[in-house]
Amino acid sequence: MVSTRLLKRRDVLAADAIGGLVVFLVALPLCLGVAVASDAPPIAGVLAGIVGGVVVGLISRSHTSVSGPAAGLTAVVAAEIAHLGFEAFLLSVVIAGFIQIALGLMRAGFLSAFVPNSVIKGLLAAIGVILILKQIPHLLGHDTDPEGEMSFRQPDHENTFSELLELLGDVHPGAIVIGVVGVALLLVWDRVKWLKQSGIPGPLVVVLVGVIISELLRPLGSSWAISGNHLVSIPVADSITGFTQFLKLPGFTQVINPDVYLAGITIALVASLETLLNLEAVDKIDPQQRHSPPSRELFAQGVGNVIAGLIGGIPVTSVIVRSSVNTSSGSKTKLATIFHGVLLLVAAVLVPTWINRIPLSALAAILIVTGFKLANPRLFTEMWREGKYNFMPFLATVLAIVFTDLLIGILIGLAISVGFILYSNLRRPIRKIVERHLGGDVLRIELASQVSFLNRAALERVLMEVPRGGNVLLDARNTVYIDPDVLSLIHDFTQHVAPAHGVQVSLLGFHSRYELHDRVLFVDYCSQDLRSQMTPLQVLQVLRDGNQRFRNGEQLTRDFHRQRQATTAGQHPMAVVLSCIDSRNPSELVFDLGLGDIFSVRIAGNVISPKVLGSLEYGCAAAGAKVLLVMGHTRCGAVTESVSRLLAPISPRTEVCTHLESIVEDIQHAVDQRLLEELSIAGPERQIELINRVARRNVALVMDNILQQSSILHKLVEQGEIAIVGAMYDVTSGQIDMFPHLLTQLDANDLECAIR
Repeated sequence: MVSTRLLKRRDVLAADAIGGLVVFLVALPLCLGVAVASDAPPIAGVLAGIVGGVVVGLISRSHTSVSGPAAGLTAVVAAEIAHLGFEAFLLSVVIAGFIQIALGLMRAGFLSAFVPNSVIKGLLAAIGVILILKQIPHLLGHDTDPEGEMSFRQPDHENTFSELLELLGDVHPGAIVIGVVGVALLLVWDRVKWLKQSGIPGPLVVVLVGVIISELLRPLGSSWAISGNHLVSIPVADSITGFTQFLKLPGFTQVINPDVYLAGITIALVASLETLLNLEAVDKIDPQQRHSPPSRELFAQGVGNVIAGLIGGIPVTSVIVRSSVNTSSGSKTKLATIFHGVLLLVAAVLVPTWINRIPLSALAAILIVTGFKLANPRLFTEMWREGKYNFMPFLATVLAIVFTDLLIGILIGLAISVGFILYSNLRRPIRKIVERHLGGDVLRIELASQVSFLNRAALERVLMEVPRGGNVLLDARNTVYIDPDVLSLIHDFTQHVAPAHGVQVSLLGFHSRYELHDRVLFVDYCSQDLRSQMTPLQVLQVLRDGNQRFRNGEQLTRDFHRQRQATTAGQHPMAVVLSCIDSRNPSELVFDLGLGDIFSVRIAGNVISPKVLGSLEYGCAAAGAKVLLVMGHTRCGAVTESVSRLLAPISPRTEVCTHLESIVEDIQHAVDQRLLEELSIAGPERQIELINRVARRNVALVMDNILQQSSILHKLVEQGEIAIVGAMYDVTSGQIDMFPHLLTQLDANDLECAIR
């Protein structure tokens, strides 16, 4: 057990060490590029990377996020440095850090939960597109970016793509070889199973191969040799102690300058928003799908920015590029983040000369493949299939980030998402359902959970469309909040508009504070007046429609409390249903009926006896029901037991059910010799089918016996006062199949339409 744990820990440490090394190799030129793009000293980017890796990594509880200088802040940083000067700018970074610490302590990280998933996916895809477009020049050896190596400076997006237009006349063959080999290696590494499972990350191999090829190309001359601006470049100190010359203190003399505080607030807000969104995005690509506490991350970023400002570094945030490389390189925990920060420090202090031998085209190959994973064409296809409400904000976020900057792009994506939400609320703030009750059609308006003032116009339009003399039900049972403007509309409609138009307004589920009380004005049960106006065909249609609603999950809204009170004085059922005691086919539910609508007689196997006949006669002759329905069902236990006793007289239930024999004997009359022979040789599935056939025969036999044994019911059927109909309920689908008795005196075509 102990050895297994040690092996797992060793594997995790090895994965984190390799992952941290790969992130370091990618992060180093990015730190320099972002610093140059921000008009800050190059070493300020390296210092920020060290702080983001070590300090933020130690405090953060995210296992995947990697922090450092962010491309999304370059425009803000450049503007503030130009306005304040570098020392005063460092003070604003310290202030921004303290603001972020306060936000973390106030648990403001919950704000990230309000960002739509489409915007987050758009952020990832946009970063991928930018990576590809920005690194293509470096892949081909065009390393004369006016903003610095591997820069992401925005919103000058024209410079983002300017190098692409110059590639035909300014490429480096040696860099192309290294870049193309690097991309090919990474693609092969991801597709060859044994390479992918070898434990050696492809990006590390690409860097090593790039250095080797670079050294091999040197003897071929300057046109092939990788040198100068085609290599990574970090400042070189004279000695270890000489590295301290790169550290700068903030300008504390500017502490009374209000512009410094305004800059601090701006940096804090932009950095916090970028961090929260990047954190959300990184968690989505984490192979282990772990959750990073956003408030803790804000606190960690705040501490990091305080320290970065105190030593001369530019602001740090969670960075999606480094984080993506971190996860794709196989890192397991936040030790990889910390290790990458330590390597930045070691490289800057001890071995800057060695690091400066890495070709930029090798790193560009890593970033291009990472970018393709983030902006995979399959992602665009998936978002398109999710519909315009997701695809449009996603696409807008991608385009806006690519052509402006990260913050503006996210805000545009959020604005479009909110626009679609508002548009959707204006078009579909409510759900309209026409319910066909016994007393007539009722328009049920189901209000949403939150009904804002934006929904007022749509609700008013729906209410005005209710025809004169109609019934409308306002259903607020799932509503938590209703805006006062909407309440005013409802009050006005119920008290003035509806009475003037002869519209009956029923209310359900409104909170007492709204001064609207539950009331149901339409008839939702079988009253004496309604029953007297109904024919057997209409009753059968009611039963058929009810079963359709039951199968579709569209049961009518019923006020059972009111029905109980209404039926206290008397009941007027429209049908009598003789069914089995099976728990899966309660008649009131499968026909979607209310209290007082039917008489329900239940007995195992839906067989008859003198007592059952008495109940049926009372329901039809005395209580006035218009339909007598005998309903069997599939997979019936009583029928199965009856058949089993024919095949094997000794049944497990024989001893425990001493009064079951009379029911079994009645059902067995539905089994003829031919059917019994089929049952004896049938397999399990075929036996179920044959038993269901017996159940249907039993229903027909019961209808015959009812008419033979009850002269009262026989006479009512002959006179057309009632219809006797058989039915089979499918316990699997919930569907009821009806079939009339031959004696039923009704038009065959009309009856067929009613029961089909």
